[in-house]
Amino acid sequence: MRFLLLSLLVICSGSLAAQSLTGIWRGKRTQGPQGCFPEYFLELHITWSNETSIMGNAYSYVDNKQFTKVNFTGRYNPLNKRMVLTESAVLQYTVPANCIPCIKTYDLTWSKTGPQEVLLGDWTGHEMGNNNVCPPGKITLNREKVPTFPVDVYQSDTLLNLQKHLKLQNREKEVVQTVVIDTTAIKIELYDNAEIDDDTVSVFLNNSLLLHKKRLTDRPLTLQFSAFPNTEYELMMYAENLGRIPPNTALMVITAGKKRYEVRLSSSEQKSAVVKFKFTQ
Repeated sequence: MRFLLLSLLVICSGSLAAQSLTGIWRGKRTQGPQGCFPEYFLELHITWSNETSIMGNAYSYVDNKQFTKVNFTGRYNPLNKRMVLTESAVLQYTVPANCIPCIKTYDLTWSKTGPQEVLLGDWTGHEMGNNNVCPPGKITLNREKVPTFPVDVYQSDTLLNLQKHLKLQNREKEVVQTVVIDTTAIKIELYDNAEIDDDTVSVFLNNSLLLHKKRLTDRPLTLQFSAFPNTEYELMMYAENLGRIPPNTALMVITAGKKRYEVRLSSSEQKSAVVKFKFTQ
C-alpha cells in the first residue's frame, strides 16, 4: 500500500510539472481608487513555459485602440499551482493623456473546473518612468483559443532594442519548406551545412530578431519556441556574410515532439531562406 501511494504521488507530481501554461489567457483586471479606470480587459500571451519559467507579453486595454503592451517573465510552482509574473519593457501604449501605464507584478493561481482553466489573483505595480505606486487590484483570466491581439514571438529586451537600430538590405524571401506541426514545443538547431567557412547569420521568427550575427559551425545554434494553435510562423535566415565559399548554407534540424525534420537552407546577398511552420490541431 505504501509503495502504491508513493507511485501515485510521483505520477501526480509529474502531471503538475508537465502542466503547459502556454497560450492565450483573457479576462479582467480591476484597479483601486485613483486609478485611470476601475476595470480593464487583460490578455496574457504566454509564449514560453516549462516546469518553472514563463515568458510572454500582456495587453491591458479598454478597447482595441486604448491599450498597453508589455513584456513579462515569471516563475511557476507546479506544487501549489502559483505563478508570479513581472512586467519589464513597455513595447507599445496608447492611453488617454491623463493616464500613465503601470509596470505590474502578477500573483496568480491556476485551477481547472471541467474543461475550463482559470488564473485568479492580484496585481501590484508602479507607474512607468517613476516609482509612484499604482492602486492595486484583482485579476480573473480564462484560457481562450483566439486572441484579441496578434500573437508575437517572445523576444528579450536586449534583442528588441538591438532590432530597432538594424538596417537590413531588402532581399527576396525564398520559402524552402512548410512544416505542419501538431505540438507546442519546437526546437530548431542550425549547423553549417558544408565546410565550416565563417558563415554568419541573423535569424528572425515572425519578424522578431532571435539570433544576431552568429557564426555557423558543427555545433548547433539552438532556438526554442512555443507554437500557438492555428498560427503560422515564418523563420528567416538572413546572411550577414557569405563566408569563404558562397553562398551562406545551413542545415536546420527541427524537433517537434517525437518528429524530426532536416531542411537545407541557402541565403545570399539577393535572397533569404525561409521555413514556414503551421501548428494545426
